[in-house]
Order: sequence, then structure tokens, then C-alpha cells
Amino acid sequence: MNMPIETTTLNSSQIMEPTRNKLLQRKRLFTLLSISIALAGAGAGSYWELVASKYVETDNAYTAVESAQVMSSISGTVAEVKVKDSQLVKKGDILVIIDPSDAKLALDQAEAALGSAIRRVKSYQGSDVGLRAQIMASDEAEKRLQAQLASAKADFERASIDLKRRKALLPSGAISGDELTRTQNIYASAEANLNAANAAVAQAHAAKEAAKGSRQANAALIEGVSLNDNPEVMLAKAKRDQAQLDLERTIIRSPVDGIVARRQVALGQRVQPSAPLLTVVPVQDMYVNANFKEVQLKDVRSGQKVELTSDLYGKDVVYHGVVEGFDGGTGAAFSLIPAQNATGNWIKVVQRLPVRVKLDPTELKAHPLRVGLSMNATVDLSDKS
Repeated sequence: MNMPIETTTLNSSQIMEPTRNKLLQRKRLFTLLSISIALAGAGAGSYWELVASKYVETDNAYTAVESAQVMSSISGTVAEVKVKDSQLVKKGDILVIIDPSDAKLALDQAEAALGSAIRRVKSYQGSDVGLRAQIMASDEAEKRLQAQLASAKADFERASIDLKRRKALLPSGAISGDELTRTQNIYASAEANLNAANAAVAQAHAAKEAAKGSRQANAALIEGVSLNDNPEVMLAKAKRDQAQLDLERTIIRSPVDGIVARRQVALGQRVQPSAPLLTVVPVQDMYVNANFKEVQLKDVRSGQKVELTSDLYGKDVVYHGVVEGFDGGTGAAFSLIPAQNATGNWIKVVQRLPVRVKLDPTELKAHPLRVGLSMNATVDLSDKS
């Protein structure tokens, strides 16, 4: 049995109705999308203007500290090591003890040398008194010999006159030959006495001048200074003090509060001056080197506030710091092999400049950090000073 088939005829308006609806729907979607983009752009611009432009941040930041490297000032054998790595120490705590035997012997020798120098200078002072007395005695002796010389001159002149007279009377026979001989002998004796007196005076004068020279030389060693200020005594004291200091340096103490790291010294080791023994890290003085891009530093100034978080504690622990200053150059400038941008082929790379950030000691005490930990730093640019 055949069923009748119904057919429906659609006009053109009915066919275009769904297409028109789709276009209207698409137009509304584009309009909403445009409005959303505009609002997002306005929001982003407002956020940048009101918030983001007032901050710069970087995750290229690391903790650092000015560690104290402990070295030996003297040579010797390590007798005792008091600390180990990661141990907390206070300033003045004993770290290492070097065998003091050699230093004690050196101190004893220096003490003996000082005593010898004091006695030697005292002998100079005693010699000065003796030489002064010797000069006075030589002066008196010279005066006495000068008187004897004057007497010898008078005797010689008298003998000379007598001899001339006797020689004048000899042709007349007024004197005998024996008398002339006696007169000649007296003259010769007077002449010898005169020569002897001259020699004695010259010798006394030379002795006095020699004593004066010795006193001047001796005075140069002690003149103008007391016993304690004498150069020889001061030199001996300095050597004694150096020996005392070397003995004290056999006990090596911590220069700062901190944590022991990189201990390289061992019991029985023979150490030399300037040999590194260990490092003390003053974790309470930790700071952060934040390596900002050069394009971020236009408005960064010393004294601006910084908020930091560490990878160690996460974002729940926020540190508050202050910009202390800027490094003298970028990391590339101080690298082992600096970039030679003056060559023909080069690629411009945005450089990073280390900015030093001081941390709050109270926050550091509550949440200690260690050297080299990663940090995130955000600088508040609101303060334009």
C-alpha cells in the first residue's frame, strides 16, 4: 500500500535566516572580544602606570658576605684544632693552636738581647764619665808640662848665653878649657831637656785630643736620649715585642662571629705564614647581590627599600632590605676573559650590574641564610631621592 509523501517548499527568506543569525552572533563575539582586549589593555596600562612602573624585580640575585679568611702569621706545627666545619663561633674563640716551643725560645733570646743592650748602654754612660775625667786629667798634665817646658826654655836660653860668653872670653885666656867644656855640657843638657819638654807637651796634647775624640764618639751613642729611648735599647725592645707577639700568635682566634667553613688545617700539619687554615662566615652580616639588567636601573637609587624572598624558605618568608650601592662594573667587565666589543663582529647583550642590598639583621636572625643562596629581589622605586 503506497503512503503519500509530503513535500515542504522553503522560500528564500527562510533559507537566509540561520546565516543572518550566525553573522549577528559572530559580530557580537567580535565586539565582546574587542571590548575585552581594550579593557585588558586599559587594565594592563593602569596596572603598569599605578603599580608595575614603581617596581623593578629580578630573580638573578644571590646572598653574599664578606667572609674572614683565617691564616697563620707564623710558621709552626699545629698542636690542636678546636673547631670543625659548620660550627658556630664567637669573636675571640680559639680556633687553632700552634706548638709554642719555638716561639718561647725566641722570646727568651730576645729578652736576653734586651738585657745585654741595656747593660751596653749603661757602659756607654759610664765611659762618658771616665772619658770626661780623662780629658780633665790630660788637660792638667798638659798645663804642668807646659810649665816644665817654660822652665826648660829658660834653662836653655841661660845655657846658650853662658856658652856665648865663655866662647868670647876664650881667646883672651880669661877662662880655661875645662870651664868652657862644662859650659858646653850644660848647654847640651839644657837643649836635651827642652826637646824632651816639647815632646812631653805634644804627647799630652795628643792624649787629650784622643780622649776628646773618644768621648765624642761615645756621646754619639747616648747623647740626647735616656736609657729607655736609646736606639739600641729600643731595637732590642722591638725584637722582644715581636717575639712576644709571635708567641701570642700561636693561639689563632676567630676575628668575627660566624660559622666555620672550608677548614683545611689538620692536627700535626706544618703551616707557613699566610697559609689559609679555614674561613669564618659572618652569616649575621649577610647581604644580597641583585643583578639587575641595565635597562632596569634608571630610577634605582641608594636607600630605596627592597623586598626579597629566598628559594630556601619560599614566598612565605619575606625579607626587607635597603639598596646600599652599585658595583663598579658589570659582571662581564670583570670576567676572566672580558668581551672585546671593539671587534668587527659582535652581538649586543643587555648587561647586568650587581646592586648590593643590605638585609634586616632581625629577619636574618629569625631566618638565617647561607652564602650563594638564590633570592628574588623587588625594588620600590617610589622614593626618587
